[in-house]
Amino acid sequence: MTGETTPRPAHVLVTGAARGIGGAVAEEYARVWSGLDGPDVGTLTLVDRDGERLAETARTLRERYGAHVVTDAVDLTGDDAPAAAVARAWETTGPLDVLVNAAGAYPSIDMLEVTVAGWDRLFALNTRAPVLSTAELGRRAVAAGLPASVVHISSGAALRARPGGGPYAATKAALEMATRAAALELGPHGIRVNAVSPGFVPVGSDVNPVTPEYAAAVSGNPLGRPGTPADIARAVRWIAGPEAEWITGEVLRVDGGSSTGAAHLPRLWPASPTSASSPSSAG
Repeated sequence: MTGETTPRPAHVLVTGAARGIGGAVAEEYARVWSGLDGPDVGTLTLVDRDGERLAETARTLRERYGAHVVTDAVDLTGDDAPAAAVARAWETTGPLDVLVNAAGAYPSIDMLEVTVAGWDRLFALNTRAPVLSTAELGRRAVAAGLPASVVHISSGAALRARPGGGPYAATKAALEMATRAAALELGPHGIRVNAVSPGFVPVGSDVNPVTPEYAAAVSGNPLGRPGTPADIARAVRWIAGPEAEWITGEVLRVDGGSSTGAAHLPRLWPASPTSASSPSSAG
């Protein structure tokens, strides 16, 4: 048919892609693309500050799935680094269709131990970097008249603090509001911005280690197991993709139901056969 054009290959940028959830998101796209027809379905641009681990991840995706992968070793806490990473990807590989902001840190910092440097660095990585990379993508997509999709990785901590987790929780609460604000302003330009909020997902990180005691305490949820990076990666690909094209400004909780309530708490009083039909004195 005359006038037909070949769709350009998809271009997905994932930050924090050397390991953990970011690495799983990259693998999810590579896995799905490997099953599609066509010589060049898409390109992955993987960003992480750990260049050595990033190269290993890229090599694995190429060998396992035949993926087309570009790597960019970047410390996203630098003032200009997030926007520059998006700019390099756009200029060298082509317009971005999807930006997944998975880079982050979750140190344990008690409120009595907070310092200016520690607070600022955590916000620089967990909140400022996703906002700046989204803004750069937005500027370029609007100028080119192209749609795009952004997914931030948030956390259940955005809704509920824990001892030693106050600064981290604050970064994620701010990120969720930034998600809604960006969705509001960029939506008219065809740019969707959403977040995926994982529950407890062990990733075996040597950067952000989790004690066995903590893991045991937070693993309980209605579905009875902790999450996996692949659980989160599938949700990211779905909400970034065409099947979710009328969804923006949302936070998708992927947590095995742990945000539904506190199932670990005891009953206020023992259950009895008549308790369901007997109103309480406070009713």
